[in-house]
Amino acid sequence: MTVKFIAGPPPARQKNTRHALLVAQLKAHPNQWAEIQEKATGARAAAAAQAIRSGQLTSYAPAGAFQAIARTVVENDAARHVVYARYVGAGQ
Repeated sequence: MTVKFIAGPPPARQKNTRHALLVAQLKAHPNQWAEIQEKATGARAAAAAQAIRSGQLTSYAPAGAFQAIARTVVENDAARHVVYARYVGAGQ
């Protein structure tokens, strides 16, 4: 049997893992806009964009480190409610 030594076990509960993965990708491409989410309604997309801008979701803290905007995009007679975001750095 092989033993694998590690720095420590992962946390018992990881919060916002999905958002942490998105943030890592945005930080890897600073100042570049990305389509990150699609929501059921324009209002939900706008609320998600606001939560990102304000840092309400801890993965996107501090407030202002990310820019985000919601847009309704019509393609082939179908509307999509999309959240776009980019990392601009802390203190921006």
